[in-house]
Amino acid sequence: MSQVVFIVLLVITIGIFAYSAFKIYQLFKLTKPAYPVRDFGKRINRTIVNAFFQQRIFRNPVAGFMHAMVFWGFLLILVGSIEMVIDGIAGTERVLASLGLVYNIVIGGGDLFAYIIALFIIVFIVRRTLLNVNRLHGKEMQKRNHIDALLALTMILLLMISLAGMNIFYIAGHSDYQGVYPISALIAPLFVNMQADTIKLIHDISWWSHIILIFIFANALPYSKHFHIFMSIPNVFFSRLTPLGKMTNMDSITKEVKLMMNPETAFAAAPEGDAPPARFGILDIEDVTWKNYIDSLACTQCGRCTAVCPANITGKELSPRKMVMNIRQRMKMKGPHLVKEGNDYSDGFSLIRKLIKEEEIWACTTCNACAKECPLNIDHPTFILDLRRYLVMEESAAPAQLNAIFANIENNGAPWQYSNEDRLNWTE
Repeated sequence: MSQVVFIVLLVITIGIFAYSAFKIYQLFKLTKPAYPVRDFGKRINRTIVNAFFQQRIFRNPVAGFMHAMVFWGFLLILVGSIEMVIDGIAGTERVLASLGLVYNIVIGGGDLFAYIIALFIIVFIVRRTLLNVNRLHGKEMQKRNHIDALLALTMILLLMISLAGMNIFYIAGHSDYQGVYPISALIAPLFVNMQADTIKLIHDISWWSHIILIFIFANALPYSKHFHIFMSIPNVFFSRLTPLGKMTNMDSITKEVKLMMNPETAFAAAPEGDAPPARFGILDIEDVTWKNYIDSLACTQCGRCTAVCPANITGKELSPRKMVMNIRQRMKMKGPHLVKEGNDYSDGFSLIRKLIKEEEIWACTTCNACAKECPLNIDHPTFILDLRRYLVMEESAAPAQLNAIFANIENNGAPWQYSNEDRLNWTE
């Protein structure tokens, strides 16, 4: 009977998760191309260094160490979760114990990390509720964002408690138990004198609590900031390999320049029926690239980007974290309607001005401090530059100083308001 119940719960969990994944896939289909994904060797190396070894997160040694330990612990505990699924389907107990030494290392590490993670999660909760850590706050961090974070942290804590309880009472109920449990084996002797039925009951309650929490947590993640648990590694893998300061050219503009410089060659090279670009830059969510959107799904809202942003530090409106959060927020607002009603749907708003002010867009110095600091290789400046491209090329809405420079380049071939004949007067 327990196998039947487990299989039903598993099928429901997979079904709900598949539905959520399909909805996200539909939203990805609304996005534009970013860049070709090549150099897989470099991407794998970057994923190992930045994602698995958590290189960037150690710039903040204390918090970085705790987050890295939680991440590494989850990787080990994941193996135990897979074993639980197999046991639940097959009606077995500790089915992977036949792996021998490998099993002992993985299960022993999982047991140790259960207590370490529980301790660090408590520290994280205290930091969020009692300590005034500046980067965890900000105008974009609304009450719901803090509640979301605390709910996820609480679920992780309960997962670790149920895992510890499962291990403790498994050892207490078996004199010939399988695996190695560095911490739980020290605690289990306190309960060995309990009645066997009571030990088994507490073990079963812990087992079912743990697996049901996993099922609930997995299906809550796509609607939480903690979706980065799934999206962080893919985001690092697909991150840009070119230097952060390199700004990409727009193909459509390059064609126009070539046309002006050499009309005969440009016309000969242009394919027939070459359609003009639908829009220069980004105005609304349907203009973002798949990389912009995956950035928003991977964002942990940690605030490291905003904490190092010179514009934000000096009191400007710009917050790189808010920019990335706005992508996901706007997609949630408009994306389902675009999927249902097509690209002609409009709610009368746009990403620019509805969620992102022009002042924020122009405050960026493109120093790339935010992208350099982000543990998940999110590329904030490229997104901001595309917002600027729309304002300049579609609305001519650049600040007055920039418009003056544009006019000088057009009229004088240089940013200064001097003609070619007067350009060397300064030498006299």
